[in-house]
Amino acid sequence: MREMPMFPLGAVLLPGEQLPLRIFEPRYAAMIPDVQSAGGRFGTVLIERGSEVGGGDVRAMVATLAQIDRLTPSGPGRYSLVARGVSRITVAEWLPDDPYPRALVDDLADGDAGAVDWTELLEKRAQLQLLCGQGGRRDAQLRWIASQLTKPVDYDGDDPVAASFRAASELPLGAADRYSVLTAPDAAARVDVIAAAVDDLIAALRFRLKG
Repeated sequence: MREMPMFPLGAVLLPGEQLPLRIFEPRYAAMIPDVQSAGGRFGTVLIERGSEVGGGDVRAMVATLAQIDRLTPSGPGRYSLVARGVSRITVAEWLPDDPYPRALVDDLADGDAGAVDWTELLEKRAQLQLLCGQGGRRDAQLRWIASQLTKPVDYDGDDPVAASFRAASELPLGAADRYSVLTAPDAAARVDVIAAAVDDLIAALRFRLKG
């Protein structure tokens, strides 16, 4: 267990993803020197209720360890940075937000899932692409989603844990579904969560396109 500076967000950072951030709140400006001196690592966590600005939020208990790849001062107490998700962590205890959010955290390793079956997810991904392409004739957002799904994907040759997070990153999932992806116990369970989320998205889009 170790103390970790934490950055609550209204979105979920998955391992392997990049996260651009603009730092302007004084509490996060105060956090940056401590993060730099500790190797550039901090935690990101989903805000379940509340706002990113001002505190007083309710935070999730599974989070993502992030590593700063690029940090640029942009004025007094202001920074622009790009971080990447490294791995999962779990919050054992929230500490007082003084001078910035902090928590005691543990690493959260994936369980051994064995072989992962990608068949169902790839089929649903193809259904989503087709549906968005059809709906894109009258909806620019659906046309954009369809364009993001045109590149062929093959997850079988990759590390299943990394591939399962990448599969989620390549789909237009909302914050709640992405958090379910983050909390899934292993790669096989994570792929099932993603497939179910895409199935729900397809159903919602079909209903929307009927209107």
